[in-house]
Amino acid sequence: MMAALILMPVNVSAKKDKPADVKVISYNIRLGVAKDGTNSWELRYPASALMILDQKPDIFGLQEAYDFQVRYLETACNQYKSVGVGREDGKHEGEHMSIFYNKKTTKLLKWGTFWLSETPDKPSKGWDADCFRTATWALLKDKASGKKYYYVNTHLDHVGWEARKNGMKLIVDRIDSINPEGLPMIVTGDFNMKIDRPEFDDMKKLMQNAREVAVKTDHHQTYNGWGKASPDSIIDYVWFKGFSSCTEYETITKPYMERKFISDHYPISATLIF
Repeated sequence: MMAALILMPVNVSAKKDKPADVKVISYNIRLGVAKDGTNSWELRYPASALMILDQKPDIFGLQEAYDFQVRYLETACNQYKSVGVGREDGKHEGEHMSIFYNKKTTKLLKWGTFWLSETPDKPSKGWDADCFRTATWALLKDKASGKKYYYVNTHLDHVGWEARKNGMKLIVDRIDSINPEGLPMIVTGDFNMKIDRPEFDDMKKLMQNAREVAVKTDHHQTYNGWGKASPDSIIDYVWFKGFSSCTEYETITKPYMERKFISDHYPISATLIF
């Protein structure tokens, strides 16, 4: 008992002196209406919730989530709330690029969605895209430190190179317009292209790739294709600026519910220091 009493003030002090940080996860959850056989949503859905509850991010962004998948995670992980809209109608229809935030650690200040198209303020398909594509953004506050930051979550088109190129440019332009104070910024998503593509050039000038600069990192594939993708299939990213460092980047390959794959993409996480 005496030893515990002596150690307790040290632990409290260490916690107090810990730098402010944000843990973010980007997760392409795989659309819940897909006919994936033994990997279908109705067989794997609890594994997604278990991953979030185990990893305990402050914020996370989903790609490909249908309304019922978003609602499920809000119920199963009830310390989180989400913002986002369906890409087809700006309400509930189609895939959401939802942003979730931990209500205990993070406060939502404002948010919005724009479409990756020539008419970004209304539901629309851009350039040579095969699908409607969106980006959801939020202004958030870390409750422990009071520090504010922006978070953008997106999913670029899987077919059109012009759509990917112009979608990237639109995101970069919008980052400047929605963040006049120059607050720290995080951008996550499934970008459907590898890092050496020229479409990333503008983003590389503006932000850092967490995978490349983290103190602790990995170089694992992010798209697994249920075990059929090539080992170099890295198409999901966490980008950031305005933070002092990234202490850890991780491709989350840990199985949940004894499932080797909880989606056809692995979730990726980064811990960013203010």
